[in-house]
Amino acid sequence: AKDLRGKLVGVCVSGGLDSKTVSKRLVEEGVQVLAFSADLGQPDEDDIQNVSKRMATCGVETVIVDLKAEMAEGCFDVVRCQARYDGGYWNTTGIGRIVTCHGLVTAMQKRGVQVLSHGATGRGNDQMRFERYTNVLAPSMLVYAPWRDPELLKEFPGRSEMVTYLSKFGIEAFVGPKKKYSTDANLAGLSHEAEDLESVQTPMTIVDPEMGVWPKDAPDAEELVELTFEGARCVAVNGKRLSPLEVISLANTIGGRNGLGISHALENRIIGTKSRGVYEAPGMELLGRALEYLYQAVLDRRAAALFAHLSSLVSNQIYDGRWFDPATVAARKAIDELTKTASGVVKVGCYKGNIHFHSLSDVAASLYNEADSSMEASDGLNPVSSQGYAEIQAVEARSLALAGQIAK
Repeated sequence: AKDLRGKLVGVCVSGGLDSKTVSKRLVEEGVQVLAFSADLGQPDEDDIQNVSKRMATCGVETVIVDLKAEMAEGCFDVVRCQARYDGGYWNTTGIGRIVTCHGLVTAMQKRGVQVLSHGATGRGNDQMRFERYTNVLAPSMLVYAPWRDPELLKEFPGRSEMVTYLSKFGIEAFVGPKKKYSTDANLAGLSHEAEDLESVQTPMTIVDPEMGVWPKDAPDAEELVELTFEGARCVAVNGKRLSPLEVISLANTIGGRNGLGISHALENRIIGTKSRGVYEAPGMELLGRALEYLYQAVLDRRAAALFAHLSSLVSNQIYDGRWFDPATVAARKAIDELTKTASGVVKVGCYKGNIHFHSLSDVAASLYNEADSSMEASDGLNPVSSQGYAEIQAVEARSLALAGQIAK
């Protein structure tokens, strides 16, 4: 921390105990500190301006950066790419870090910040995400990770030491009852991990959903939802055109009350360890599954296979903090090309954690032809014409068999 004297340090804060402790400790060390916080539409923060009030007690000014619109666009990107990670959960935290880092680094540059300080631990993914994004977006900006600083780790081995430290300055802080888990939130969803969830003997149901309900507590009646897509982007819900932010917000409400998008994962972290998480992403699940039905109509077999490969690549890149890398940019452009015809109206039913397909309409680029697929007599594909294709396939099949290359 002493090495930071003479530099303007931008501290990424949430207004919690860690943020207060680090900021106050740096101020007492004679470091010039300016706090930054991102408004990502996080459902667990009633008023983002409260962050400024909490940080002011440490003698630090806080810059609140409104990134809700950018976060909504990030949600749309994840849905378009169908970017799910280990266990099939939506990459909500990963996309949140992209939006946060881009928005805060940009704001810090405007204020002349020379060092970015983040509060990520030395055992998780976020330390790598914050540092990589800072490195690629602002190569000359330094990064300070207080929870990898041996001096601070020794001084603050636990939360009680932080409370004691802050109390010396009359700063309100307390350690409440031990939490069952910790939560990270943004518009896309919530991730719950640590504490009791670290034991695989603990059921995921200890989590109290904040964006909705468990499926068993959802209504007994199916709720029908009509989603209109243009070029793989949802532009209307139940016939009403909305902005991306409004779409995600409404989808969260609808999905949440029907118990959608709660998942569990033992995931592979960037640094090689495994971690356990319980995730909520009701709106992402609703929009993503509906779009998946549309993709099934417009992507041919080879396009679908290529999309699946690109989707996996982008998902891993998001998780690893590599959104701006050339490989990610190229993959996203390819996905844009593959999905540009994904337009139409998808009607689904939401029922106790499940999404049921109801109908597809106005899909101009649909490859599905009911007459061709029918098992009954129709004006579609002439079944007799398949004889020639079967005979051509037989040439290769018999050749492999006669050559002894078929495993029996």
